[in-house]
Amino acid sequence: MNLGEVLSTARAAAGISLDDLAAITSVRAGLLIEMERNNFSNCGGDIYARGHLRNLAPKLGLDAAQLVELYNAEHSVESRSINELLAENSVTRVPQEKKSLSWKVPAAFSLVILLVLGIAQIVYSNINSSNTTTATPIESASPSASPSPEPTPSSAASDTPATGGVTLSITASRGNSLIDIVVDGQHVDKGSIFQGESKSFEATTSISVFFSNPAGLDVTVNGELLEPLGGQNEEVRRTFR
Repeated sequence: MNLGEVLSTARAAAGISLDDLAAITSVRAGLLIEMERNNFSNCGGDIYARGHLRNLAPKLGLDAAQLVELYNAEHSVESRSINELLAENSVTRVPQEKKSLSWKVPAAFSLVILLVLGIAQIVYSNINSSNTTTATPIESASPSASPSPEPTPSSAASDTPATGGVTLSITASRGNSLIDIVVDGQHVDKGSIFQGESKSFEATTSISVFFSNPAGLDVTVNGELLEPLGGQNEEVRRTFR
C-alpha cells in the first residue's frame, strides 16, 4: 500500500470527508485529493509535503513519523545513496596519486609576500609624511592690525542615519495556517499557527513568508495592517523589506 492509499484508507476509516479534513487542517481539498492519489508534486517541495503529513496525521489517527518515513522512501527528491551523500561532503574521495610539491610554489608565495610588504611600507611612509607636513601661516605686516576674532562655532546639523528594519506581526483571526518565516535569510519559524494565536518578528533587512491559508490571517508590516494576501486555502509567498 503506497502513501496515498494509506491516507485515503485512514480518512475513510475515520469517517471524515475531504471538505471536513480540509477545514480542520487548512490544506485545500484539491491538494488532499492529489495526495490520496499518491501525487505530491504540487505540495511545494519536500519541506511542505512533510509539513502537510504531520498536520494530517493526528486528524486521521496515524503516526506522523511513519508517514514522513514513507514519503521519504517513495517521493523525496533528497533521498540519495549514502555514497553520493558522502562524496558530496568530501567524506569519500577517489584516491589519487600523491604529487610532490614543486619548489616553485613556495618561492612564488614568498615573492608575493615580499611585494605586499614593500607596497605597505611605501604607503605607510607616504601617510606619515603627509600628516607631518603643515602650512606656515603668514603674519600681517601691519603691527597696528588687530587680530581677527575667532569664529564662533555653529552647532553641527544632526547626521544620524535613520534606523532601518522590518517588523511583521501575524494573527490567525479567521482560521489556521501553515507558516514559514525567514528573517534576514534565516528560517526562524516553520509550522502551524492556530486560530487566535499571534506571532511577531523583527528583521534588519527583510522578512520572507509562506502562508497556506492567507485569508485566515491578519498581517501587519511596520505597523500597517495589510489587505488579505490571498484566499481561503491558497498558498502565497511574500518578501517585505
